[in-house]
Amino acid sequence: MRISARAFPAILASALLLAFACTPARAQTEGHFDRTLAVTGAVNLDVQTGSGNIAVHPGASGSVIIHAKIRASAWHMGGDVEQRIHQIEANPPIEQTGNTIRIGHTEDQNLYRNISISYDLTVPAETSLRSVSGSGDERIEGINGATDATSGSGSLQLTNIGAETRARSGSGDIALTSIRGTVRAATGSGSIHATGISGVFTGSSGSGDVRVEQTSAGNVEVSTGSGTVEVRGANGAVRVATGSGNITAQGQPAGNWNLRTGSGDVDVQFPASAGYELAAHTSSGSIHTAGELSMQGTANSHEVRGKVHGGGSLVEVNTSSGSINIH
Repeated sequence: MRISARAFPAILASALLLAFACTPARAQTEGHFDRTLAVTGAVNLDVQTGSGNIAVHPGASGSVIIHAKIRASAWHMGGDVEQRIHQIEANPPIEQTGNTIRIGHTEDQNLYRNISISYDLTVPAETSLRSVSGSGDERIEGINGATDATSGSGSLQLTNIGAETRARSGSGDIALTSIRGTVRAATGSGSIHATGISGVFTGSSGSGDVRVEQTSAGNVEVSTGSGTVEVRGANGAVRVATGSGNITAQGQPAGNWNLRTGSGDVDVQFPASAGYELAAHTSSGSIHTAGELSMQGTANSHEVRGKVHGGGSLVEVNTSSGSINIH
């Protein structure tokens, strides 16, 4: 069979149309639901979603306002995605018992298959929160109750929280600003940036950087596999460990300090009048100190032990191959 050059474009176009007709079409469907729940007094809120985002903002004291966006994306082969979205819109996953509210909890896994829901919630300032997202980001601000935020791989941003705060992400970054209360933050490989922390701080990262700025007294404990650590405004005990990053620590040695890195440099800054007992050691770097130091035991380029201004809390600094600067 011979095909003329003139007929070839038409035949090619027909073949392409037939191929597309036989290929499953990718459907991307959206929906939404909105609810306003009446409350009296402090709210206990528990919200979770599979792959959507979560946002929480402060609002009026008498209501919880829920805006939800539903999104589905799947290879559609005569499936029921649209039907399932309409079913969720008509009967959203919201439970209320007095001032206790649960959002996103369901045992019907088939109904929510390949569907994600993002929540934007306006709540009273007097709200305690537990939030969980499988892979989405979370942004929480302006609540005074205890807050526990978790994401499998998304980033977490918590601002102006008035009580104990926990933030955990499998691999995302964590940003904490103006937290009044004990803080615990952990990420598998992301960074942690915490400013305006009024209390105890504990942070860990598998490989990211950790930066902490305190505004009132509280112990600090930080660990990271290979990132840089920076602590500012510390007023209590400080414990820092990193596998290979640099350490910068500034504050008042109101408790014992232990700073340790495998191969990075360590820079420590105290007030000029601070009294403490120093024990610094580096395997191959150098040690520099400023101020009057009353020597006890050994003192050389790799190890210094002594008291500053009569002594006080113990400050231990160790690095395998970096330099140490105390001033």
